[in-house]
Amino acid sequence: MIKIKTDTHTHTLASGHAYSTIEENLRAGKEQGLELVGITDHFSSFFVPSAEFACYGFFINKKALPEVWHDVRLLFGAEVDIVDLKGNLFGHDIYIPFPYKNGDKVTYEEGILNKLDYLIASVHFKEFTVNSTAVENTELYIKALEHDKVKILGHIGRSGLEFDVNEVVKAAKSLNKMIEINEASFSYGDKITEKCRKVAISCAENGTKIAVNSDAHSSFYIGKYPSTIKMLEEIDFPEELIANRDAETFLSMVCPK
Repeated sequence: MIKIKTDTHTHTLASGHAYSTIEENLRAGKEQGLELVGITDHFSSFFVPSAEFACYGFFINKKALPEVWHDVRLLFGAEVDIVDLKGNLFGHDIYIPFPYKNGDKVTYEEGILNKLDYLIASVHFKEFTVNSTAVENTELYIKALEHDKVKILGHIGRSGLEFDVNEVVKAAKSLNKMIEINEASFSYGDKITEKCRKVAISCAENGTKIAVNSDAHSSFYIGKYPSTIKMLEEIDFPEELIANRDAETFLSMVCPK
C-alpha cells in the first residue's frame, strides 16, 4: 500500500475558514506518522477588504516557528491565487503599505511570497477566465509554474477551467515542479474525481511528479488520503513519482542544496 509521510497543503485559523492552529496540525501529523507538514494558508483577495492585505504579520514572521515541532519537520508556505491569464500571483501588483527596506516600498510578492519555503499556485476565483479559451487557461497554468517559488500546482482537477492537461503536465516535468492530487477534491462528485484520475494518469505517462495532499482545513484531516491512494493504486501509479512520499524527497524538490 502506498504510504505518504508528509502533508504539504494544510490550512490554519489564519485562512479564515479553517479551524486549527499550526501546533494542532503538527500534533495531528505526528499522530499520523508524518515526517513533515507544510502550512500553506491562503494568500488571496478573499482576505482583502481594501488594497491593503490584512495578513502581512502572519506570513512575515516565520522565524518565530521551530524547524521541528512535535518531532515533525515544519515548512511555511502559502497557497497563492493565480489572478490573471498571464499566470500572475496575488500580490504581484499590491504594495506593502509601509516602507520595507531603506524607505522603499515593495510588493507582497517581493516582500512575502519570495521569502516563504514554497508556494502552491491555485485558481479559486475565476472571474478573469469568463471569456478565456482552453489555450489561454493552459498558458496561465504554465506561466504560474515558471515562478521560482511555485513548486506545486494546486488542485487543477477541480478548478473548473478547461485546459490541456497533457501540456500542463509536460510543462511541470520540464520545470521539475509538482502537480497536486488533492484529497479534498474527491468530495466534489464523480466528474471531478474523473478529472483527478485523468491528471494522475497523464502524470504517470509523462513521468511528472505529483504531491499528494489533504488540503486539510482542520487538524482532523491532516495526513489522510484514502480516496487518493485508492485511485493511485488502481492506476498503478509509480511511487517514485510521488514527490512528497517522505520528507527527504520533498525537501529535495523545494529546498535543493
